[in-house]
Amino acid sequence: MREHAQGPFFGPEAPSLAPRKHPRIKRWRSIAKAVSWRTVGTLDTLILSYLLITYLGPFFGIELAQEDAVKTAGLIAATEVATKLILYFLHERAWQAIQWGKNPASERSRETMRRTTVKTALWRTIASLDTFLLAWFFTGNAATALSIGGLEIFTKLILYFIHERVWGRLPFGIEKAGGKVAAAG
Repeated sequence: MREHAQGPFFGPEAPSLAPRKHPRIKRWRSIAKAVSWRTVGTLDTLILSYLLITYLGPFFGIELAQEDAVKTAGLIAATEVATKLILYFLHERAWQAIQWGKNPASERSRETMRRTTVKTALWRTIASLDTFLLAWFFTGNAATALSIGGLEIFTKLILYFIHERVWGRLPFGIEKAGGKVAAAG
């Protein structure tokens, strides 16, 4: 009778069954992602704030001249740059620590659709609350602030999802298993 070799006590029996190592994400990738998203997000906030202050503001008791509407929208958008850069960087670093929904086996996409969706919803909740508070502070009107924060939920959910999917395909700032960092580009 032929005796079979004993399998290992710990770990998978075949190397192909071993868990894959997740690539290490460099901090400057998170910084670049934060800056690229903030550029898109600030333009969206600036345009939405201006349009809603100008056209919906009178329904909520805010009558501003066009110059004042531009100034108020600009203040909301400019302040948002600082608050959201910090909040987004912290959000991104927290998600880098969470391995759930990462797909290291696929070269096409590093995140599952479910992970991107949950990440998008959580970020949108944090960011819309920030926009609402800033708009309320600068307009002094909760209804106008709610309309700005509420409408941006829809526009930015779409924009952020696209942003995440694009960044999921970029090798920029990802250290592969051998320790090499993907080049920019």
